[in-house]
Amino acid sequence: MLSIETLDNFGAKTSEGLKRCFGNEEFYLKLVSVLPDEPNFDDLKDALAKNDLKAAFEYAHALKGVAANLSMTPLSRPVEEITEHLREMEEMDYSPLLAEIMEKREELRALINE
Repeated sequence: MLSIETLDNFGAKTSEGLKRCFGNEEFYLKLVSVLPDEPNFDDLKDALAKNDLKAAFEYAHALKGVAANLSMTPLSRPVEEITEHLREMEEMDYSPLLAEIMEKREELRALINE
């Protein structure tokens, strides 16, 4: 079962995330538990596959907000990095960052489903 301790071990800064949820642990854990199902992950992947950097930026920026607000640091770090590259519309290989994002998404999903 997902817990604050599990998320702390994952590297999340749960005390910060809990503050944003007014200290309501149940609410915080509920929000975290739906994060891996956020459609913007797949939308980001699809936009990058099409080299649609503008759309990819929008999806990454939305993910950045959610991950940062929940203080899911292991996920928010690569999302923030890809967002900044996309903001500048940089022509680069996004696959390493995308792979890291998707890996952290699946790690979080596994924690939720334990």
